[in-house]
Order: sequence, then C-alpha cells, then structure tokens
Amino acid sequence: MTAIVDYGVGNLFSLKSSFAYIGENAVVTNQPEVILSADRIILPGVGAFGDASEKLYSSGMADILKKAAAQGKPILGICLGMQLLFEKSYEYGEHLGLGFIKGSVKPISERVDASVYKIPQIGWNALKFKGEKSPLFKYINEGDHVYFVHSYYGADCDESLIATTEYGFEVTAAVSSGNVYGTQFHPEKSGDVGLNILKAFVSFS
Repeated sequence: MTAIVDYGVGNLFSLKSSFAYIGENAVVTNQPEVILSADRIILPGVGAFGDASEKLYSSGMADILKKAAAQGKPILGICLGMQLLFEKSYEYGEHLGLGFIKGSVKPISERVDASVYKIPQIGWNALKFKGEKSPLFKYINEGDHVYFVHSYYGADCDESLIATTEYGFEVTAAVSSGNVYGTQFHPEKSGDVGLNILKAFVSFS
C-alpha cells in the first residue's frame, strides 16, 4: 500500500487516480499510523514552499516523514514535494525543508533571461539522466518527455542528481538519496512515461 500524505497542499485526486490506473492501492491520509505502516510514501505539493513547510512542521508530519525515512521506507516527493526534501528554500524569504537532500531551492529567474524563457516553466520537457540510471527510471528512456510547472528549482544538489532537463540551463528534474526520491515534474500528469515512473516506484519496498 502507498500512502499519499495529506497535509493540506497537493493535487491528491489525480495522484490517487494514477495509482489506481496502475493497479496500486493508494490511500490519501494524514494519519501517522497509516503513513508509518505503508509500504511507501508519496509527498505531493503545489503552491508556496513557506506555507507548505509550515504545515508540515506544525502538523507533526515532518517528524513522521523523518521517522519513515530513517526506517528506510521509500519516499517520493513530487513538484513542491520534491523541493520540500531539500534543506531550505529561498522562495519569498528563507524556509526550512526536511533536509533529506543536500541543497537549496532557488528561483529560475536568477538563471535565465525572462524575456526568452517564460517563468514559470510550464510544459513538456525531455529528461537527461545523470550518472548510473536510477531504478526510478527503469521503465522509461532518456529523452522521454514529462510535464513541468514550476518557478523554483533544486540547486547545489549534484551528489543527489539523477535527471535534468534543459530550460536555458540544466534544471534539476529528479533527485535521490538512499530511499528518498524526488521529481520536479508531475508523473501523474506525464502520460504513460509518468505512469511508468510510478510503476517503478511501487516496486520499491
């Protein structure tokens, strides 16, 4: 069973539907005992980092996720959920992340000409694998396209980088550290490629 963490931020319905489509039992929950008993965990997220971080910490969900990570449970952060895996974010101030991935979250606008590249980055972009192919990508190929929508990116995370995409510079597309994974793109909005990434994740235990 896969637990989708409900902390008031995230596109939960489409995620649950995607798991149902690939035959995986996924439960949307904010119950610590359900999350800790799950085989694996999804941390979704849309919106502002500071608001999401505050909700994670004030609800006690950050501590639950840290406990699950320490137990070796597979965790996948999606979009803002991936960014929350980092140590901190500079989105409208400085905010504390979960610290699973070394690095920080910074604005795309610092790296690209906004008159050439629209911000937020919205649309389909090709994946470029970094280093040895991650098991998260075992059912897809380099160059496959996935769907992005974001204005901030994971920075200073070379040791955790498993995929990038080109958007005026090499944008962090996916990261991993031990049993923790993150995708800046939305697998649940990325057609068959995204479903195959989720299918790979549900094979982890």
